[in-house]
Amino acid sequence: MAHRVTGVLIFFFLFVHVLDTALVRVSPEDYDKVVATYKTPIVALLEYGLVAAILFHALNGLRVIAVDFWSKGPRYQKQMLWSVVGVWIVLMVGAIYPVLGHAARVLFGS
Repeated sequence: MAHRVTGVLIFFFLFVHVLDTALVRVSPEDYDKVVATYKTPIVALLEYGLVAAILFHALNGLRVIAVDFWSKGPRYQKQMLWSVVGVWIVLMVGAIYPVLGHAARVLFGS
């Protein structure tokens, strides 16, 4: 279920990204306003959520491939799921500073 939810979230992000990028041709002033909102701490949290969704979707996709194409995959799918969750947590902890560092500096000063 989480794989499908993250896939839909990623699709929604890509749809919005295409729309806001297309805005530069229609109204450069409005595009600048939209881009300015992307520099807020709230959007930084949303970006962290996007990183979380992409990482989980990618790692779980590799697990799904292993379950489908490896003869022993179904037998080890629970262990592979916990491995995916473990790797995902480690990567998300590593992504805190690169993704949220700017927002922390804006909120709390440098």
